[in-house]
Amino acid sequence: MKIVLFGPPGAGKGTQAKLIEEKFGIKQLSTGDIFRSHIKNQTELGKKVKSILDSGNLVPDSVVVELVVDTVKNPEFEKGYILDGFPRTVVQAEEFDAFLQSTGSKIDACIGLEVPKDELIKRILSRGEGRADDTPEKVAVRLDVYEKETAPVMGYYKKTGVFSSIDGVGTIDEIFGRITSKLA
Repeated sequence: MKIVLFGPPGAGKGTQAKLIEEKFGIKQLSTGDIFRSHIKNQTELGKKVKSILDSGNLVPDSVVVELVVDTVKNPEFEKGYILDGFPRTVVQAEEFDAFLQSTGSKIDACIGLEVPKDELIKRILSRGEGRADDTPEKVAVRLDVYEKETAPVMGYYKKTGVFSSIDGVGTIDEIFGRITSKLA
């Protein structure tokens, strides 16, 4: 099973991904973790990403897709995976789908966690992660960037017929129950 877990910062993607991982026996795949691993292991892709990030630029869509494709080819992902934080753009979604089609595969489900903006802000500010950008003003900016740049990916997956919107408000178990009912 190949799942895209989608939603704005603070929606609970990481928490739900861990529960899905346990229930379905598939691994969570975070693009941030992939970047760090390649950089740490000084792979060719890692060197390319580090150079881009060190120059203050964003990693281009094609390089992000290349990193994810390289990772999902590993045997540990044969049973499937949960994509968390990827794809962030429609171009990434299209390029990754093209890769999957070339292997005779596809995304089975895109689960979108829907949470009102005021609840997202409350969650992020109460997480206590101590990020420098965890102020009400900066969180609002991050959510606006998500709406402009990442939310269009939902439209892409709606067109492919794999998107399901889930109410992301409630207890962790209630939300997980809604997700598993969609995946059943």
